[in-house]
Amino acid sequence: MMPDFLESDDPELYTLRTRAPGPAGKLPVTAEMLRAATSGHIFGLTQNAGMGWDPRKLLGREFLILSTQGGIRAPDGTPVALGYHTGHWEVGLLMEEAARTFSAHGAIPFAGYVSDPCDGRTNGTAGMLDSLPYRNDAAMVLRRLIRSLPTGRGVLGVATCDKGLPAMMMALAGMSRLPSVLVPGGVTLLAEEAEDTAKVQTLAARFAHGEIALEYAAEMGCKACGTPGGGCQFMGTAATSQVVGEALGLTLPHGALSPSGAPIWRDLARRSALALMAMEKAGITTGDLLTPDSLHNAMVVHAAFGGSTNLILHIPAIAHAAKLPRPTVDDWTRINRQVPRLVDVLPNGPTHFATVQVFLAGGVPEVMLHLRDLGLLRLEARTVTGRTLGENLAWWERSERRRRLRAKLQELDGIDPDRVILNPARAKAAGLTSTVTFLRGNLAPDGALVKSTAISPALIGPDGVYQHEGPARVFGSEDAAIAAIKSTGPDAIQPGDVLVLAGIGPVIGMPETYQVTSALKYLPNGQRVALLTDGRFSGVSTGACIGHISPEAWAGGPLGRLREGDRVRVRIDTRALEGTVDVVSVSDAELAARAPGGFLRRHPGVPDDTRLWAALQSASGGSWGGCVYDADRIADLIAKGLASEQANRD
Repeated sequence: MMPDFLESDDPELYTLRTRAPGPAGKLPVTAEMLRAATSGHIFGLTQNAGMGWDPRKLLGREFLILSTQGGIRAPDGTPVALGYHTGHWEVGLLMEEAARTFSAHGAIPFAGYVSDPCDGRTNGTAGMLDSLPYRNDAAMVLRRLIRSLPTGRGVLGVATCDKGLPAMMMALAGMSRLPSVLVPGGVTLLAEEAEDTAKVQTLAARFAHGEIALEYAAEMGCKACGTPGGGCQFMGTAATSQVVGEALGLTLPHGALSPSGAPIWRDLARRSALALMAMEKAGITTGDLLTPDSLHNAMVVHAAFGGSTNLILHIPAIAHAAKLPRPTVDDWTRINRQVPRLVDVLPNGPTHFATVQVFLAGGVPEVMLHLRDLGLLRLEARTVTGRTLGENLAWWERSERRRRLRAKLQELDGIDPDRVILNPARAKAAGLTSTVTFLRGNLAPDGALVKSTAISPALIGPDGVYQHEGPARVFGSEDAAIAAIKSTGPDAIQPGDVLVLAGIGPVIGMPETYQVTSALKYLPNGQRVALLTDGRFSGVSTGACIGHISPEAWAGGPLGRLREGDRVRVRIDTRALEGTVDVVSVSDAELAARAPGGFLRRHPGVPDDTRLWAALQSASGGSWGGCVYDADRIADLIAKGLASEQANRD
């Protein structure tokens, strides 16, 4: 029987009143204001006084602080209610620092929140079907919140992780007439004598294969997060998005990847608030910053860092929001052929330094110094400092901050910062390969991509070419694929296999498959398995993982017509950045004549919200267009559809 919740014995419950004095003082209105102002403006002042703001200070400049804050923290930092992830757990502290800075300079801070999910938490679950659609929804809500403060003079966006940060950038990009500054929420520290937050996600698979003991799994799973706040310790989607935000000029120099909770992290929020007020005073808007030049710089920096392939979805979406041309496959290929990878960071290696170590080594501006010297950046791009990128880099090169932080990395960890962020010659000698390769073939007639950086160097020939041919192991769900990976029986995935995961493309929300890719990485000979999917990958995925295969299986793509045992050949040229993915045991005609395989089954958990997202983004250019909502295109298609329907009725 349920306990009785209908009554409480607390006598204080009945200490009630129906009236209160209300705020003391008077609104600072004038006769002219009352004649000219909207009722909304006057009511807003009433609300501000009602919330306790000093009425004498209600006519200051108003700035909006938006964040992805999640959870509830007690004043001492202990949890009252958990957030979805560490990345949004502490960002309220950044908001507080910024708010106090606005107030100290006579401005009025407002705050709003749109929390975000955790891809790591939802991996392998139906919750992952909401991950990428969430980005679009959040961007729309954030923009609506910005517009709902019509007196706001600028926006400070605080976000950290995989979808919340791209959503924030899309929102800021869509408000081109306002100034805005992006404050990345930083990264968590490495835990002492523990696995990082990427490797720890493979505990179950390794235990299933007898690689680790139960006690070890329990201990490592507990202690992976070195600090309670910040994004993950690797250059996944979260860290890459922070890097890209800075490269776009939306973040103060050396703002990405700062250690969550540290004084230097809090200081970023204070200086960002000052920068936003200065931008507003100088008349600099977000539209002045987001230009073809800044978009170019973001793509160049993405390549130099070896960033997540998910930014192939997010950067076009940011461009679309800013009303800039979306980069094409040809643009990505051109830039990745020109730009060397210069950063040795998890998950790419070869040494696998953590993101906080990249920050101490100099972070984005240090990488940009090398790119500047190679002539790869557009230095006239404007930034939130009010200066050009070139001027910012000139400051960084001679700054005390640079000297002291690079020395601190040597002092704390005994690491030469030039081993973390390498010059082009040293990077080439170390075997650092370019980031993204786009593929074609009879299994991907409309294209596919692979993070070629993530392929084990041991599997790449002296000519820079990765080749793999093996039998297809075909699955229509992530559950079925991970069961085969964990299996030790005759159905187990074997070295040399080509694991095919079909039917998880944009139609069902395009979930990432890190549960699968991470298991392959940390199992014996798992790197000798190639993976093909019409879904996407976590930014920390490694191996020959070929995703975004198009057309997707549910749209009639050939991936859905593969059969168990078909021979599949993969060729990836990591230098020329081109390659193919083909089934070679059947002819193109035979493949085309096949019906979709019986392994394709509609996921029972796809929500109507995601189905709507899938339809809208498909009409707007699909995954290669950034999975955006192109309002003009959607409206045109709906109008044509309605006209056709009416004509059929007539």
